[in-house]
Amino acid sequence: MGRLIDISPRVSPVTAVWPGDVPFERQVALSLAAGDTLELSAIRSTVHVGAHADAPSHYHVDGRAIDAQPLEPYCGPCQVLEVRLPRGARILPEHLDAALGAQALAPRVLFKTGSFPDPDAFNEDFNSLSPELVERLHAGGCVLVGIDTPSVDPFASKALESHQALYRTGMANLEGVVLDAVSPGRYTLLALPLKLAGCDASPVRAVLVEGALD
Repeated sequence: MGRLIDISPRVSPVTAVWPGDVPFERQVALSLAAGDTLELSAIRSTVHVGAHADAPSHYHVDGRAIDAQPLEPYCGPCQVLEVRLPRGARILPEHLDAALGAQALAPRVLFKTGSFPDPDAFNEDFNSLSPELVERLHAGGCVLVGIDTPSVDPFASKALESHQALYRTGMANLEGVVLDAVSPGRYTLLALPLKLAGCDASPVRAVLVEGALD
């Protein structure tokens, strides 16, 4: 197996979450330092913390919860594409074409925008996807799209057009991945969501593998 590249941010109490959402908190029940026989803790957090997979139930009343999502979209051949746009701009199909060049489209695509540079400091002017781009990716055989920002839609969006395009096409997504140190190219993606009953998302430990898995 090739080298593993961790594309998940560290999750801690200072990890930025969507304004108004529940930040990560670790609650210690037993502690070795306090003389207990073992370390035991619980966590309280939004399920949209750090690198995470949305469930269709997050954005559509008829959508599946994360425990009902098929796992296949979250692991397999993947392509990292770098797109540099003005802050707040959506990625359009023509930006995909420019980033792809003569390359064939992979079944999973992660967009490196650099527009959410610090996972511990929330900024509202991040880049996002356009619904036309989602439709184009689906038409090209893509089963998952990811981005290095908190959402596939702009911060101020209420209609969530790109999320709705994901629902129409049946595509999976990843949000909040960290691609700063990742070069554009082909990898194998491993980013399985937890089997959280009824939940609208799940954190993932997203990893890229250089080359194909043996």
